[in-house]
Amino acid sequence: MTATLIDGLAIAKSLRLQAAERAQACVAKGRAAGLAVVLVGNNPASQVYVRNKIKACAEVGITSRLIEKPDTLSEIELLSIIDALNRDPEIDGILVQLPLPKQLDAHRVIEAIAADKDVDGFHVSNAGALMIGRPLFQPCTPYGVMKLLESINAPIWGAHAVICGASNIVGKPMAMMLLARGATVTVCNSKTQRLQEHTRRADILVAAVGRPHMISADMVKPGAIVIDIGINRLADGRLVGDVDFASVSHVASAITPVPGGVGPMTIAMLLINTLESAERRLHLLQP
Repeated sequence: MTATLIDGLAIAKSLRLQAAERAQACVAKGRAAGLAVVLVGNNPASQVYVRNKIKACAEVGITSRLIEKPDTLSEIELLSIIDALNRDPEIDGILVQLPLPKQLDAHRVIEAIAADKDVDGFHVSNAGALMIGRPLFQPCTPYGVMKLLESINAPIWGAHAVICGASNIVGKPMAMMLLARGATVTVCNSKTQRLQEHTRRADILVAAVGRPHMISADMVKPGAIVIDIGINRLADGRLVGDVDFASVSHVASAITPVPGGVGPMTIAMLLINTLESAERRLHLLQP
């Protein structure tokens, strides 16, 4: 068996074309959609991620505002910046790039963002809304995974989904989204014993741990759909996922590559969330 490649680049491109049309419609209704990105410090990976997000906004017609601050920024100063953005009528989405310098409390910072501008979907109000099946904003990475599954008409209803990784950003919201679509979900974490026994039962296997090649072929049920969210840089500079792609691709029925799988979808869904926020505001402004 050779797995079908789930091409995140192609699917994200299609979503960006849709986003560009929606961005033009926002302009026609009164103004461009606006995203503010706050970057604190000089983390190289964060700088790359932010640069890609700003570029994506420009390509589809979303106005972006990049606010860069040194890693000496105090929490009071950062909260003041967020407060100003919350009150800015031209800003529809606010994103504070993580991780933050150690003197800043990421939880407190995220909770300071107005829930209706929290396009990352990390605010406790948005997390709670997702829990009860009434999401305002869905976290971008798991939201993108759901779009990838839809693109291959994955049979989610009644499927057994296993998620390796229980983070608030990916694993937990991923579980809620799959539950909402009728899957039976197992969430594994660093304390899970006999991990292989769980992964071998998965019809849909999602890896989001941050350990290169952690998922080997003998951990995958033949014919499973494998979604690799991990992004790991090896000593030789190569980017690889949490899944051993070379071996697992001969067992799975469908698989995402790294790079080119989930990564492009995360940015695409950020654009979609920002546009949904803008559309809500512009609708409220209409006579």
